[in-house]
Amino acid sequence: MWGEHRYALRATWTGNRGNGTSGYRDYDRSVTIEIDGKPTLLASADKPFRGDPARWNPEDLLLAALSECHLLSYLHACVMTGVVVVGYDDEATGLMVEDGAGSGAFREVVLHPRVAVASEEMRDAAIAAHDKAHALCFIANSVNFPVRHEPTILVADASE
Repeated sequence: MWGEHRYALRATWTGNRGNGTSGYRDYDRSVTIEIDGKPTLLASADKPFRGDPARWNPEDLLLAALSECHLLSYLHACVMTGVVVVGYDDEATGLMVEDGAGSGAFREVVLHPRVAVASEEMRDAAIAAHDKAHALCFIANSVNFPVRHEPTILVADASE
């Protein structure tokens, strides 16, 4: 598992209305993102930047990558520490701030994982596993802004 891992995709602009980028309002920000063997992802700019709000935008994708990476790293950390996770969902939020010069940057992302574990005895280890997951997450280790987590740990209903 050691070594380099390379990733590749095709991003194709599909928003030419016939006049290309002849003016700022003259083209769609529609993009298709493709990886062989995976469903095509329909993407765009965010709505404030003249994008299609029904499509994924780069900011959505960054937030999704951080949330999923933490989730997968967390499941691994739990296996390694004997915590049995029986449910996990996250309501992630991100704050991006424009700089007034046409650019901007994310200032932070906060993950709100809601984790169900198999027994009460696992609660403390389940909380601690979030720190380990954060340290393991490839995506969180790749960004230059804080990625915080505010977890909720629940114990699964034994009668279910």
